[in-house]
Amino acid sequence: MAAELDFSPPEIPEPTFIENVLRYGLFFGAIFQLICVLAIILPVSKSHKTDSDSFEPKNSETVKKPKATAPQISKKPKKETKKKR
Repeated sequence: MAAELDFSPPEIPEPTFIENVLRYGLFFGAIFQLICVLAIILPVSKSHKTDSDSFEPKNSETVKKPKATAPQISKKPKKETKKKR
């Protein structure tokens, strides 16, 4: 009964070229996603000076005042006509 059991490892075929491309493509995609998530979580500021300047307007030319809203031309008054029966 002990001679009937086969404990040799199963034969696993070698991965094909397409399977290797898919495997490494998935690894690179996962690494890229981790880098993107880390870039969102840990933003890198270029310098301390640009952070302080972003809260103060540099001059009056860069700060534009909002323009008054123009009346909408597309809305035309409807004609009041009597219903024809």
